[in-house]
Amino acid sequence: MSRKSQETFRVFHRYLGFFLAGIMAVYAFSGIVLTFRNTDTFKVKESVTETIDPGLSAEELGGALRMRLFEVETANGKITFANDGSYDIASGEVQYSKTSYPVVLEKMNKLHLMNTTNPLFWLAIFFGCALMFFSISAFFMFNTGAPIYKKGIYFAVAGAALTIVLLLV
Repeated sequence: MSRKSQETFRVFHRYLGFFLAGIMAVYAFSGIVLTFRNTDTFKVKESVTETIDPGLSAEELGGALRMRLFEVETANGKITFANDGSYDIASGEVQYSKTSYPVVLEKMNKLHLMNTTNPLFWLAIFFGCALMFFSISAFFMFNTGAPIYKKGIYFAVAGAALTIVLLLV
């Protein structure tokens, strides 16, 4: 590869790297938060009172409230207690506690977990393409005959192999 091509890759790599540093910081932070999504870490607890259809069975109640891991703890004819809450069978009034992320963390996590239904899905595609560019352009930072280039190839292969092994285990 010519020296001019190598310099062009270096310039693109440098400025794209600076630009993506902010995006990567947000993705990294939201990834750390998502690691704890099955716990209440980073979440705030809030009380909810709402009215739903009266006379629901325990099974129908879980579906109406859209709660995962819904369990009826006690049922006494009038009120069904479940998941830190109560349901008045006669009136349909439900009171329960739910935990959710603060607004900023919720938005970051939606960014991290987005799909094509999100209007910002192009950002995820851009980010993925930019990371692929980094993966490839990193090898243009050094002359192909340099010892550091060969070590870089070994480290890249080791990183890919480790990732594949961890995915398969």
